[in-house]
Amino acid sequence: MASPDRVTERDHVRVRVLLDGAGESNVSSGLPVLDHLLGLLARYGSIDLELQVAPERAEAEIASAGKALGEALRIPLSWEGARGHGSAAAPADEALAHVVVEASGRPLVVSNVDLTEARIGGLSTDLVASFLHELAEGGGLTLHVRLIGGDDSQHVLEAIFKALGAAIAQAGRPRKRKE
Repeated sequence: MASPDRVTERDHVRVRVLLDGAGESNVSSGLPVLDHLLGLLARYGSIDLELQVAPERAEAEIASAGKALGEALRIPLSWEGARGHGSAAAPADEALAHVVVEASGRPLVVSNVDLTEARIGGLSTDLVASFLHELAEGGGLTLHVRLIGGDDSQHVLEAIFKALGAAIAQAGRPRKRKE
């Protein structure tokens, strides 16, 4: 059974998500590094993702993008036939991250990643933490993000978003038997 195609519009953000897609993305957040990371999420999760964010301050764009994507994922990840949870590990060069997603209805991000001092493409990486919190809030998701290893901030973020995409795809798959 195909996952529902979700379109959400809020706060000058338009997002469209198809969980069992081809991994294609068309993302325009106004922040090239976030566009790149969301493209990885889509590719590694085989999720079709369209996301358009009206230009604002970087902090507002990231918050709006995370919240809208979470809202678009809420129903496909929590429908009765969905698995509702997923787990994936992914590398990016020397970095390795593990992400677990649960459509729990209780938004929470638990992470051992601290990149508050790093800047990537003009984006402070604590804004990425903000994106994850907004994603969890919008989708009613519990996210566990574990950095197993990695020194380069760009590679760490790439590993996290690859693993996040794969975990989301797994959570949205139909349940084959009672789990």
